[in-house]
Amino acid sequence: MHCPFCNNDETKVIDSRLAGEGWQVRRRRECQQCDERYTTFETAELVMPHVIKRDDSREPFDQIKLRSGILRALEKRPVKSEDIEKSIERVTHLLQTMGEREVSGRLIGDMVMEELRKLDQVAYVRYASVYRSFQDITEFQKEIEKLQSLPGPVNREQMSLLSDDES
Repeated sequence: MHCPFCNNDETKVIDSRLAGEGWQVRRRRECQQCDERYTTFETAELVMPHVIKRDDSREPFDQIKLRSGILRALEKRPVKSEDIEKSIERVTHLLQTMGEREVSGRLIGDMVMEELRKLDQVAYVRYASVYRSFQDITEFQKEIEKLQSLPGPVNREQMSLLSDDES
């Protein structure tokens, strides 16, 4: 680490402690040449994979796109913003920890659908209809039947809303 005061590369760590809720290390350093002290912060850098699109093009993962897709599906739905943020963090964390350089957009879409299924079944079907390019009402019916057969919490009120919307 170069000293920010004299640019010397000989520095000594005086103190280290956790910071940023344990996601950072704070270090007090002292320059061996000018004796100035300064603080540095270290964080783990986990590289996000590139996304392989349906047309085989590749683009960097964009958390803003992830967030906007989830928010669009959840528009006007009674879901807490904290729960939405946790879902976004879970998808991002899964992608980071996979250690892959590239992942398919389909994999990310499936992760988002699983998170939406847990948050709100109506949002799940909304997202699925765009993600899977539903062409007619029978595709909606099949997805609702699939959703009803999956294990996990199913809100019957939401399911009845979906069924009523199709009539």
